Amino acid sequence: MVFYFESIVVEPPALLYMGKDKFENEELIRWGWPEDIWFHVDDHSSAHVYLRLKENQTMDDISEKLLQDCCQLVKANSIKGNKINNLDIIYTPWSNLLKTGDMVAGQVGFKDKSLVRKCKISSRENFIINRLNKTKRIQESIDFAQSRSDRDALERRKNKEISSEIKEKEKMAERQKVALEQERSYVNLMNPEKMVSNTNSSNLEDDFM
Repeated sequence: MVFYFESIVVEPPALLYMGKDKFENEELIRWGWPEDIWFHVDDHSSAHVYLRLKENQTMDDISEKLLQDCCQLVKANSIKGNKINNLDIIYTPWSNLLKTGDMVAGQVGFKDKSLVRKCKISSRENFIINRLNKTKRIQESIDFAQSRSDRDALERRKNKEISSEIKEKEKMAERQKVALEQERSYVNLMNPEKMVSNTNSSNLEDDFM
């Protein structure tokens, strides 16, 4: 079971989601998308909240209002963290999560700690949580592996189309280059300074008679 939320502080609205428990968190960790940013309360247990970025967006493109929505949702879904003020929320790209065999369910590390950021939340903002909860929807029986496979297949098709477009543009540029060279060659051929007149040709013939 996965809980989905929409943040309307950006346009178009951003998608936030989290698993029901640590076992679904394991699936989300395994089958996350490259566009996902992972959020968690620092040093306390909490839900694993994900923000799905739009195409070509990076972690640096997250607005302050959207960041607050994500952090407030994490805080509200932490038993201890929900009661603590001045709480740190950490976040990083999904691709930076590290999972090893000796870790318990829901536990993660990081491949590169320099890619982990912190956001301090002074207190719970109920108006944010209430707004997000109004958009909440629940989806059961999700095939996480298939969802990721479908995403990757679409990405490959897009890349193939982009590659085809680039090749077609390169071919067109080459054709234009050849046409321009032929045009220049024709202009040079028709240059009067490089042409021999019929009169001069007759005089040459007369000289040899």
